[in-house]
Amino acid sequence: MQTQPVVSVKAVTKTYGKPNQKQFQALKGVTFDVQPGEFVGIMGASGSGKTTLLNILSTLDRPTSGTVAINGRAVTGLTGNALADFRAHQVGFIFQDFNLLENLTARENIALPLALQNMATKAQRDAVDRVAATLGIAEVLDHYPTELSGGQKQRVAAARALVQEPAILFGDEPTGALDSTSAKDLLDTMASLNREQGVAILLVTHDPFSASYAQRIMFIKDGQIGTELVHGTKSQEEFYQEILQTLGTFQQ
Repeated sequence: MQTQPVVSVKAVTKTYGKPNQKQFQALKGVTFDVQPGEFVGIMGASGSGKTTLLNILSTLDRPTSGTVAINGRAVTGLTGNALADFRAHQVGFIFQDFNLLENLTARENIALPLALQNMATKAQRDAVDRVAATLGIAEVLDHYPTELSGGQKQRVAAARALVQEPAILFGDEPTGALDSTSAKDLLDTMASLNREQGVAILLVTHDPFSASYAQRIMFIKDGQIGTELVHGTKSQEEFYQEILQTLGTFQQ
C-alpha cells in the first residue's frame, strides 16, 4: 500500500527577472502534498501564481528554490532523457489549448505517448480504443485535428493524457474550450478515473463548477496558498456554493 504522497511540494519559490533588474516573485514558499487517489483543485485570480505553480509541478519549468517530488522522486533536478522518460511514465497533461499535432490523426495523437515508449502496435491500438470509448470519441479517431470541433480536440487531448494511466494527471483549465455538456462529460470522466482507478488529479481552474468535482481546493493569492476547502460529506451543489462564497471574499 502506497503511503507516500504522489506529489510533494516543499517551500517552492519562483522569481522572474535577473538579480540586477526588477524582479517579480510569482511563488512565495508554497508547500503542500497530494495523496494517492486524491482529486485536488487549485483556484486563483489571473496573476495569482497558479499557472506558474502548475508549470513547475508538471516539470515544464523549474523553481527558483524548493523541491517537487512525484511518486517519491525529486523531479526538480531531472534533465534530458531522464526527465522525458519520467514525464512519459508518470505524468499526464490536459492543457486548455489542446497541443495536438496537426499532421497526425486523432488516433496517432492519442497513441503518441505509447509510441514514444515503444509499446507494441496492437497494444497501442487497444489502449487507444479503450480511452476513446470512455471519452466518446471512437468515431473521430481517423480524423485530423483540423476536422474536429474544439470540444472533440479537447477530448482527444484528454485521451492522450489518460492513455498511459499516469500516476498524476495535471489539468490546466481543461474545460475552457468545451460547451457545458462536453465539459460535464469530461469532468465526469476525470472523476470516474480518479474514483475507480485511483489516478490522482490536480486541476487548475477558475471555474467553480469544475472545481466542485475536487475533493479539496487550495486557493492561491499573491503567490501563496491561503484558504483551503474540503468537499467532505457536502453535496456537489453545497460545495459549489461554498466555492462561490470563498471566491467572493477573495475578490473583495
